[in-house]
Amino acid sequence: MELELRHLKTIRAIADAGSLTRAATALGLAQPALSTQLKRIERALGGPLFERGRQGVRATALGELVLARARIVLPAVSDLQQEAVRFARTWDRRGELTVGGTHGPLLGGLVDRLADSAPGLRVSTRTSWSEREIAECVVAGRLDFALVGACGTAAPPGSGTLVWREVAVDPVFVMLADSHPLAGRAEVQLAELSGEFWTDVPGDGCFADCFAAACARAGFTPAGVYETDTASCVHLVQVGRAVGLCRATFPTTPGMVTRPLAGTPLTWRHLLGWHPTAQPAQLASSVFTQACAAHATAAARSDSYTSWLTRPDGPNRGHNAGQRVN
Repeated sequence: MELELRHLKTIRAIADAGSLTRAATALGLAQPALSTQLKRIERALGGPLFERGRQGVRATALGELVLARARIVLPAVSDLQQEAVRFARTWDRRGELTVGGTHGPLLGGLVDRLADSAPGLRVSTRTSWSEREIAECVVAGRLDFALVGACGTAAPPGSGTLVWREVAVDPVFVMLADSHPLAGRAEVQLAELSGEFWTDVPGDGCFADCFAAACARAGFTPAGVYETDTASCVHLVQVGRAVGLCRATFPTTPGMVTRPLAGTPLTWRHLLGWHPTAQPAQLASSVFTQACAAHATAAARSDSYTSWLTRPDGPNRGHNAGQRVN
């Protein structure tokens, strides 16, 4: 039997799990089938790779040697595959651009501006609630650009591999039914909403933790949070079932208003990311410029954001675009 990459992955899975039973579960195999496979691998490599005991398995000297090589070979092969995909996309898909994004008003605006600036360019999109998933698709070469967000000063996903540039930083606003007692305020104190149920869209960053911390600083714990899609968030706010959290660029919507939170306890950064070896600098710069313009358009369409930006004590915090994150 010749050694294959799948055999190295099996050896690594057993070592990481510390037992054949746990490794079998992780690999989706029956434990007897994994034991049989391991015996075949050990015969091919000339000796036992693991010592069995009551506490699980432990690598032998031969096993440590093989594991050391596997932990070099497997990432190298994965990197090679991703690099090949990016190379193939560069040469085989000229004239086509794929952009991934999370919920929010900027992705549609970016697509619109790209279509206007380059009429022959075919732009396709992919959306997900997971910023990490979108970033992983860019790393793997399945997407050209990622347009996502990050809470406060949190590091963007894939920051060790991708180039990220900051499109803008927005305050997080609160959505209220237009019949809400606080809807007429210019801004709202977070503590004034201590008895409310909340709604927002899900994500895999730290926003939920940051919101909980902001509420704790304001002296309360949220009564409950509905995590759902944007349309459902809007509905829950419009019917008075909850108040919502949104980016300040959220467009003016019938039946509800958006208002700034006093002191800006939460902020949201809009980020554009790409792989440095996959995208020409000129293209990346052009897409970034269009993303910034899409943000400016979205901000202008929000009456409450425009008022916040232009008020005497408003430091125009939403227009600090262009910062490179890593």
